[in-house]
Amino acid sequence: MKPSIEAKLAQLSARLEEINRLLQSDQVTADLDNYRRLTRERAELDPVVSLYTDYRNGWHDLLTAQEMMADPELKAFAEAEIKATRERLATIEADLQLKLLPRDPNDDRNIYLEVRAGTGGDESALFAGHLFRMYARFAERQRWVTAIVSQSPSELGGYKEIIMKISGERAWSKLKFESGGHRVQRVPATEAQGRIHTSACTVAVMAEADEIADVIINPAEIRVDTYRASGAGGQHINKTDSAVRITHLPTGIVVECQDDRSQHKNKAQAMSVLVARIRDQQTREQSAKTAATRKSLIGSGDRSERIRTYNFPQGRVTDHRINLTLHKIDAIMDGDLDALTNALVAEHQAEQLAAMAEEG
Repeated sequence: MKPSIEAKLAQLSARLEEINRLLQSDQVTADLDNYRRLTRERAELDPVVSLYTDYRNGWHDLLTAQEMMADPELKAFAEAEIKATRERLATIEADLQLKLLPRDPNDDRNIYLEVRAGTGGDESALFAGHLFRMYARFAERQRWVTAIVSQSPSELGGYKEIIMKISGERAWSKLKFESGGHRVQRVPATEAQGRIHTSACTVAVMAEADEIADVIINPAEIRVDTYRASGAGGQHINKTDSAVRITHLPTGIVVECQDDRSQHKNKAQAMSVLVARIRDQQTREQSAKTAATRKSLIGSGDRSERIRTYNFPQGRVTDHRINLTLHKIDAIMDGDLDALTNALVAEHQAEQLAAMAEEG
């Protein structure tokens, strides 16, 4: 193990000992917020330090086995012990490197997932509906809670735009690489001659923001309009001006919400989405600056980038960022996304490990 990594682990071990001492202090236990912060930090450090303890114990076992090599009667046993211990140390070291990777501060946040129809007209709107169902089914498999925040149905089915809130453990962590352009190739139901059409949708995954801590919005910089909610085809679906449109003047970001009959609830939902979009824009701008020095395959979050193709005639889904093709399109469209999301996370971790090796 590199000295820099071992020094970092020694610091974490010392910090864990300090936290354990602090948590036994009456002064800390009386301050509930501080107590919670320290217990969360301990929960994060404990598995890392436990692995580091296993690593040090492994090195002690290795040295002991090497000393046994001098005894002819114990040489065969010592050789087997050395081989097994070295394999165990290699596994522990790999696990430690993963646990020391920079932690994404958004990993524990809930998310807003937005699907928007792009090129392709009605077929694009239909595909937006299918993508929405795919993510909703994936969320169901993860036992996450979902709620539609805003939707704009198209006349022939599907959505011009739909926003869903997903609440659950590691929702951002698993879906943060879904942002970008999703392309579909298939024969539309309305195509009489059986020709394959290509259309596209845009997916945006935004971490839910803490309105107070994360983004400060000047009330003078937003415009709030209310209007009567309408459904597909423009027909009014209620008789009061309950729908809300919020425009953030400095950025031009517009959020509409009309799914609740309460204007107050629609405004609160729209404000929450607005804050998430502003925060997401700030994050993407920062990522773009970082990408100027290091080009990440999957971490740019560029919405204009085509990240995935769904080819129905060939039954395949291809993620272009990591050159992964899976021939199980029906299962994927039914929410079986684990193979895709896990591969993207693994690739991102490999990039981080490579960066760590260069810095070390």
